[in-house]
Amino acid sequence: MVSQLESLDKEKETIRMTLDGVGTRVDRVERELDYLETQNSAQPCVDVDDRLIEQQVTLVKEKQKAKYFKLTGGERCLHGCAHLYSLQPIGQKVMDDMNGVCDMISSIKAMKILKRVGGPKGMWTKDTGRTSGKVYIFNGTAEDTINEFATVQDFTRSLSFSLSTDLKIPSSWKGTGHVVYNNHVYYVNQAEEIRVIKFDTENKSVTDSVVFPVQDHVPVYGLNPETVMDLAVDEEGLWAIYATRQNERYISLAKMDSNSLDIEQMWDTNCPRENAETAFVICGTLYVVYNTKQPGRSRVQCVFDVNDLVTNEEAPLVYFPKRYSFHSSLKYNPQEQLLYAWDDGYQILYKLSMKKKLEI
Repeated sequence: MVSQLESLDKEKETIRMTLDGVGTRVDRVERELDYLETQNSAQPCVDVDDRLIEQQVTLVKEKQKAKYFKLTGGERCLHGCAHLYSLQPIGQKVMDDMNGVCDMISSIKAMKILKRVGGPKGMWTKDTGRTSGKVYIFNGTAEDTINEFATVQDFTRSLSFSLSTDLKIPSSWKGTGHVVYNNHVYYVNQAEEIRVIKFDTENKSVTDSVVFPVQDHVPVYGLNPETVMDLAVDEEGLWAIYATRQNERYISLAKMDSNSLDIEQMWDTNCPRENAETAFVICGTLYVVYNTKQPGRSRVQCVFDVNDLVTNEEAPLVYFPKRYSFHSSLKYNPQEQLLYAWDDGYQILYKLSMKKKLEI
């Protein structure tokens, strides 16, 4: 019996060493795939073929007809109203509205846990512009020093923050709702009012700041009360996700000019704040992620499309793999079609499957 147990122990050790070797090779393959993905940027959602535009023209015409008939009593406008539905202005509006807003999430294709560093709440992201591959770590919800890594690979192999450069900003950030876009950090600072600050990472200076024009603001997510505003970047540029006491049950959305920080347009959505943990924007569609106070499985349960191409009833219900707690931040990178997630101190990448909005 003793001899057999010793033999089994040796076999167990051999199997363990084999599994370790397999794990090393799998990790190497994943790193190579990550590298290849960085060399081949995801196709942006700006390619709209004629058939897609024609479909949307027809859809918009039908919607406008239905809305007008409802307002006028329908039959009274069957004659003499053809000028209301002329093709050219509708087609031009569709072209304007669909400028880069054709894709939506189909599912979570894959996930990868890179490492665990920092506290339970924070945010990490790659520069979402095309000019840089740097990675930025915002550890915590009220600090003034960002950790900058030259590449994702440096961040992955770094012992804690040993391979990073400290990037000190003039004032502390609030919450986890920040983005890095074209070598600029856009972060949220709060005192009596919400201020959005634009910081140049190369010149180490503030290039602009504005007071966001809302009064009586409230935390935007019920499960992340530290986040008073969440900034997001998609294929169309910079967005602000926020909430006010006047409409405190629901989340609001604004499109911002990334250069001047001016507000271009604002929307009130039908997405509740209660049990919301975070949100992100892809191709003009807001995706709000929900959980429970006792952390369970995160899921996209409400969407709001600024071009009315996607509704909650039509959008697929997207679940995230169950992991640790709940996300304190989810940042979309339009160049890679990846979500950069922070979950209880773990830094995670979610790879997305996409499809055209009109294929729902």
